[in-house]
Amino acid sequence: MIEAALLSARQMFTPPFRAVLLKSLGLTALMLVVGWIGLQALADHLITLENQTLSLIARVIAGLGTAFGMLFLVVPVTALVAGLFLDDVAEVVERAHYPNDPPGVAVPVARGLWLSARFGLLVLGLNLALLLFLLLPGVNVLAWLGVNAYLLSREYFSLAAMRFRSEGEATALRRRHRLRVFSGGLVVAALALVPFANLLTPLFATSFFVHLHKRIAARDAKRLGTADSRPRLGP
Repeated sequence: MIEAALLSARQMFTPPFRAVLLKSLGLTALMLVVGWIGLQALADHLITLENQTLSLIARVIAGLGTAFGMLFLVVPVTALVAGLFLDDVAEVVERAHYPNDPPGVAVPVARGLWLSARFGLLVLGLNLALLLFLLLPGVNVLAWLGVNAYLLSREYFSLAAMRFRSEGEATALRRRHRLRVFSGGLVVAALALVPFANLLTPLFATSFFVHLHKRIAARDAKRLGTADSRPRLGP
């Protein structure tokens, strides 16, 4: 897993990734800015205090709350962006690291967007539910990491696996290796906590789970004694 993370990190700024990186960063940043403006406008609309001092204090608190709220927007926004660029990133990773393997087949665009939109709404809903832990320092971060590690690992691993197998087969593979897949999700969720670096989450997570899927699928094929060459481990 460490090797997969290092391979993904090293490849982030290579020439084949650069065009996708710029498009992904631009769209992610734009969506987050729109979210920021929307949250700030909502806060301004709700603050109707006539006392200027109290109004200023309320706006500062609202600004801090908006900044904290952006943490809950990062994961669903990056999930939507991933749906647009996942196959481009996966193809680059597969060509660079697994040239002798049969290439994956892109998930149909409409299907990929639907899966990403559904996942984004699910993540947003669960992260809003996590606001219940807001006043419990330490617990709130652990709860956020746990929930998002599960969701991110499930989504990105499934999308990487579906380039080589059906959705049902991808789900079965993920469940057989749920602990390893969840551990990978913790790596991605930890990145999503880091300001500015979290803008790289869609590309890093896609590359990381392409590598992780290759390794898990190879191990699974060996354990089951199958001759499936699709997920062979690359050089």
